[in-house]
Amino acid sequence: MVQYITFAKMSGAGNDFVVIDNRQDFVIHASAAAQRLCDRRLGIGADGLLLVEKSADADFAMKYYNADGSYGGMCGNGGRCIAMFAFRTHIVTGRVMHFEALGYRYRADIVDGTVVLSMKDPVDVQLGKTLSVEGKPILYHYADTGTPHCVIFMDENPELLGAPFEEADITKLGRTLRHHEAFAPVGTNVNFVQAESHNSLVQRTYERGVEEETLACGTGSVASSIVAHFVKQTVPPVSVRVRSGELLHIDFTDDGSGHISHVSLEGGAEIVYEGTIVYDAERDAIVARN
Repeated sequence: MVQYITFAKMSGAGNDFVVIDNRQDFVIHASAAAQRLCDRRLGIGADGLLLVEKSADADFAMKYYNADGSYGGMCGNGGRCIAMFAFRTHIVTGRVMHFEALGYRYRADIVDGTVVLSMKDPVDVQLGKTLSVEGKPILYHYADTGTPHCVIFMDENPELLGAPFEEADITKLGRTLRHHEAFAPVGTNVNFVQAESHNSLVQRTYERGVEEETLACGTGSVASSIVAHFVKQTVPPVSVRVRSGELLHIDFTDDGSGHISHVSLEGGAEIVYEGTIVYDAERDAIVARN
């Protein structure tokens, strides 16, 4: 069965996605399609595939597939992009919307050219942990913000990267930590972070599922900001400069007992271009695209 499917290529602070309105129930073998569409040489090229699906309890549902075809956890920048897509394509009629993902109902607000996404409260926050790589100890922290994240501060591990923070190649170490037994069996995303002030961070992220460094990570920025609040005394709202150079803004409240709530993620989201895929579902093949 050959289908003509319109898509948008979107960027959320440098995290890029192929977005498809799938409320018509196209026969998309999503995992295989994600691998083909997200391939940067043979496909459109993206960190992941976002599908807008029908929902009985919200304006729509979001399904997210990583570039390697795996079904993703929550993606913060993906959530912001799909909200902007729904607004720009009139799937929703107002600037406030709700969508479901992985059984959770998210709220997104369109504010000028940015999207403010209300996030889940973090769980399984672990501070001051140590693991070993090639016999060398690494001090790290951990938080699940819809997706698992390891957070490593450079001042706590000054010799870790062996090069200046902005210039270092984080891919090898990021991949090693992503698969480390400490995070088995699901693995983790890995964030390398510098605290610049009481409310600003610089972050680089190795993302599982993409299996390389990405230009931004929304749930990672949330995790790093919350961890920094506990161990670096950062004060929300926190601005996080990601690899693309753009800023993500994270806000939350601390009730004084260490419980974090009312988490939000704000940043830009834009449609880079739009086109049509000629997709052969039987062969899981992209016949053409423009």
